Amino acid sequence: MDTQRHLTIVAYDIADERRLHRVCRYLTGYKVAGQKSVFEIWVTPAQLAAIRAELEAMIDLDADRVHFLGLDPRMKPRLFGRAKHFTDGFFAIV
Repeated sequence: MDTQRHLTIVAYDIADERRLHRVCRYLTGYKVAGQKSVFEIWVTPAQLAAIRAELEAMIDLDADRVHFLGLDPRMKPRLFGRAKHFTDGFFAIV
């Protein structure tokens, strides 16, 4: 079983305000960086599978959309403006 954490971008567009807040609140528990409807999460493959299943149950599949983009750990981040890069010196989910 792969327990290595990977950085993944989750971007969503939710049509209903109530579902939008529910999805945002849910993802905030996993978020290490990001803003508004684009979150960076640092999770294991098992956690990512659980998140996908939970979000699929939360959203309206005909009206909403969620994108998961796994990032290659070899990529060098290129940041502009106020963006900050997540560093994995320490991480804990409480």
